[in-house]
Amino acid sequence: MNDLNEIRKQMIENLSRISEFWGYSRAMGGIYAALYLSPGPLSLDELIPIVGVTKGAISTNIRALEQLGMVHRQLRTGDRKDYYDVDTDFWKIVKTILERREKPEFDQALNGVSSTLQQVRTLSLSKSDSDLARFYEQRLESMERFFHTLDGIVATLLQMDRLRSDGLKALLPHKAKRKNG
Repeated sequence: MNDLNEIRKQMIENLSRISEFWGYSRAMGGIYAALYLSPGPLSLDELIPIVGVTKGAISTNIRALEQLGMVHRQLRTGDRKDYYDVDTDFWKIVKTILERREKPEFDQALNGVSSTLQQVRTLSLSKSDSDLARFYEQRLESMERFFHTLDGIVATLLQMDRLRSDGLKALLPHKAKRKNG
């Protein structure tokens, strides 16, 4: 059993790092990992010793995970505590994260790169600064192309999921008509 506890700790640490990399708190990743490796729903009190953060941190981060659709609250009859379980549909989770994080921050970053590129292009420079300005322009153009490509990939992924979902919905009423008809 001790080896399984170590494995759980490693997974909590790994998902904590991934969470931090994506701009979320380490605790969010740790909570998700603890719930993911739990055979059943856990309460906030049960998560505290597993994740190793305060009850306040657990509470705050569990709400954020709920908003992303990564965890779901479950109530037990006769028990006043809330219990939480994870969503294991990774595509749905990624789609939700992309939809929530992709546009506002990404558009702002892309606009910032484009604006900076325009500033470089409109500068009146001395001969000594023109080589450095050309270098800046090449670098910024490269970054701008990458961001536009990335934005297109994300939009395509989200559209593919919508098409898949819409296609399934279109099939469901058709099947229901057959059963009734």
